[in-house]
Amino acid sequence: MINIVKWRLKSGDAVEHAHVRSFGLFTGQLGYAWNNTLLYVKGGAAVTDNHFEHRFTGTSTVIDSASDTRWGGAIGAGLEFGLAPNWSLGVEYDHLFMQDRSLTFTAFGAPSTLDNTSQNLDLVTARVTYRFGGPAVTRY
Repeated sequence: MINIVKWRLKSGDAVEHAHVRSFGLFTGQLGYAWNNTLLYVKGGAAVTDNHFEHRFTGTSTVIDSASDTRWGGAIGAGLEFGLAPNWSLGVEYDHLFMQDRSLTFTAFGAPSTLDNTSQNLDLVTARVTYRFGGPAVTRY
């Protein structure tokens, strides 16, 4: 589970708690390699599964909640550096442009409030990669 949480102050004694439960990227990338370094840009689609709650400030008691799945666009850039045969280090930045939505929050199974929510995500990934195998050589 991805734990991306945002708190936003609501009017009165309540805050909005936004939680991205999961996300997915469907992207293609285009890059330029020189020596053992690869610089690339990427773009495509993104999807997020979200859960929102209104909570009392003092006790953190949930007043009402809503969930949704959003589709949007994704752009990003990355840099990968080859350390040794089959080993590399990389860093990548992605920005997800998700749709704005009006959500109906429910309390005890009944609609309670309508709230406009907007969502953009910024992701930074650092990685160490090992590639198994090697070039295939056919022998006759």
